[in-house]
Amino acid sequence: MATGVDRVIAELADWAAALEVEEADEELAHRALVDTLAVTLAAAGDPVARLTAGLPEPLRWAATGHVLDFDDVHLPSTSHVSVVCVSAALACGGGTRAYLAGAGVMARLGTALGWSHYRSGWHTTCTAGAPAAAVAAGVALGLDAEGLGRAMALAVPAAGGLQRAFGTSGKSLQVGFATDAGVRAARLAAAGASAEPAALDDWFTLVGGATEPVLTGPAVPDGLAVKLHPCCYAMQRPISAARELPCDGRGFEDIERITVVTPEAGMQPLIHHRPRTGLEAKFSMEYAVATTLLDGFPGMADFTDAAAVRPEVRTLLERTEVRVLPGSGEGGLMGGETRIVVERSGGERTEAAMELPRGHPQRPASDAERAAKVADCVSDERAAAVMGVTWESAVPLLRGALTAN
Repeated sequence: MATGVDRVIAELADWAAALEVEEADEELAHRALVDTLAVTLAAAGDPVARLTAGLPEPLRWAATGHVLDFDDVHLPSTSHVSVVCVSAALACGGGTRAYLAGAGVMARLGTALGWSHYRSGWHTTCTAGAPAAAVAAGVALGLDAEGLGRAMALAVPAAGGLQRAFGTSGKSLQVGFATDAGVRAARLAAAGASAEPAALDDWFTLVGGATEPVLTGPAVPDGLAVKLHPCCYAMQRPISAARELPCDGRGFEDIERITVVTPEAGMQPLIHHRPRTGLEAKFSMEYAVATTLLDGFPGMADFTDAAAVRPEVRTLLERTEVRVLPGSGEGGLMGGETRIVVERSGGERTEAAMELPRGHPQRPASDAERAAKVADCVSDERAAAVMGVTWESAVPLLRGALTAN
């Protein structure tokens, strides 16, 4: 066991190098591959895919896979694990073990950084993502523990990213930058580049690391949350709550007031209160409730620029009040409960509350819900290929889709 200033990086590298894959880990990895491929293909026509044309594949795959904000989430670390680690593993010819090693490091490193790191404004998908991408790529390239340590250290300069980018192309692009930097670091380490292993420990302290990584448990501790709606995970709960409200086919005109009561932590990434674009709408509590009341089950069509500025949406936004319950943020992004109250003319009042939305690891999405998500992301002829994808078949699918757009 390593001691001293290089303890964190050495322990994570040792853990990744020694990882033994269990059956449950393999199942999680395949679900992550399917989900990541589906949301990446769904975004093949997005401007981010066009803007990144000609740039390195790990950057392009990760940025495109994240731009819809439809990719899975590791909740304790508040990070999008799979879009980073699937892209990094695939870029270097890796598979299940490479993905799991990277995902396990990212989950553990992000969790050790803690909620205080995210609350300070860091984008943990990037901060924890760059070293994790180095591990996923490094395992795919055959690096041992010492080599993985050098790769993570070489990825430190890219281990940044800010929440202020949310609602712009910058959010997905910085995820792409972090992923690409991790892959580049692994390739340099494989070529013999030297690095100071303590660099990650110094970085960990500088960005406010809260606790030491816990190396026990399954490959990806606490599992992954799957999104059923293409927007920030903090919006999945209010959307689920709004879907519980009675629906009798009436319009929005007689809604006089909407009150949302939510924990403070759940508002951390929801920085756009009057969204002007589809990307901003993905980070708006008010929009989450409005579009659900109008459309029932928000899908990709609800997060376009045109959808965000619909007159009926603007009307409901003005009638919505968000009441934030102060707190320490214990429990992170999904701690506590969100309650929605809708008051209509004539005094009618309905309300619904939600703590864990569908897709949360404790309320996992069903096979049918996962299949429906894939079908919403890709054409009928591609759906079967995505559902049955392997690590070997994923790369030509990605290249074919992104080259065509």
